[in-house]
This record gives sequence, structure tokens and C-alpha cells, in this order.
Amino acid sequence: MDAKELLKQHLAKTVSLSDDEFDYFFSHFQPHAYKKGQVIIGAGDKVDCEYFVLEGCVKTFHLTDDLKMFILQFAMPTWWASDYNALYSGQRATVSVDCITDVELLCLTSADREKLCREIHAVEHFFRWRTNKGFVAAHKRLLSLMSTDAKHRYEELLRQYPQLYNFVPKNQIAAYLGVSRETLSRLYHAR
Repeated sequence: MDAKELLKQHLAKTVSLSDDEFDYFFSHFQPHAYKKGQVIIGAGDKVDCEYFVLEGCVKTFHLTDDLKMFILQFAMPTWWASDYNALYSGQRATVSVDCITDVELLCLTSADREKLCREIHAVEHFFRWRTNKGFVAAHKRLLSLMSTDAKHRYEELLRQYPQLYNFVPKNQIAAYLGVSRETLSRLYHAR
């Protein structure tokens, strides 16, 4: 499926745009391709875009001063990724986004998103809905990290996103779950 059709189907799950409105909306996106391991946003960068994943997988993560990695998100096709705190506040990035696989993305600048939201009410509704959905997902994940054990988090991840195990390195899945690589290995073999 081409980029335009994938984005159109994604939007149509939430809002309805005329063909002309969608063409105008789509005209504000810029395609980008990155190779596996390539950095899209690095800590300390100025962030003025968010990315819609067309193909591949990216991760959003934070590295501590002692280089411990905490993965906040894996973004697969039809998911969005950025450092949203930096994007909305104008501060420098505190999280990084890089490519787990070769990736094709559509980039939308913050200025264009705001322009589109002012001009097309349905687009404003879409972005508000998406932000709310992302907030709820982050809230659930935080509660899960605070109140469930590693086994439960692992089983939930397997149930929700079984395809992750096909292309995400195990050490990164462990970083997402908040466990060591050894603990993940024990959970994997206990299934």
C-alpha cells in the first residue's frame, strides 16, 4: 500500500475528510527513509517534527547518565513517534528516536500540524483524539510498571504485539519491560 493510502485509511478510522481535504492534508507531509540503527532524533536536538511510520519499526528511548536504556515506545506502521515534550514545549529533546529496522516515515512539522488544525476541524479532532489515546496508553503502561510483575508485563506485550519478537532485539524488549536480558530469557523459556 502506498504512503498516501495508508495515511488515508489511518485517518478514516477516526475522522472523515473529503478527497480535497485529504489531499491538502497529505501535501504537508514529507517522506523520509532511514536505515537500521540510524538516529532520527537525538537527545539534545531541537525537535520540530513528528513522524508517521509507514514501514519498519522505530523506538523512542531515554539513556541515563550511566547509559542505562529505558524504552518508552516501539512505533510500527501507522504509529506516530517523536519527543512530544520537546515538540510541544520548544525545549531540547530528552528522548531519542532511532531505527530498529530500515524505516519509511512521513514527517509533519509542528507548524504544519497547527496550521492544519486551524484550517480543518476534523484534523484538529483527529490530533486531539490521538493525543488522548496516547496519554491513556502511557498511563496504563506506567500503572503496569508500578503494579504488575515482569511475567505479567511480558505476557501482555506478547498478547498485544506478538510481531515485535520477530524484529526487535531481546535486549530492547527487556529495556521496554524494565527487566534484565537474563530475566527476559527466563520468561521466554518458561512459556
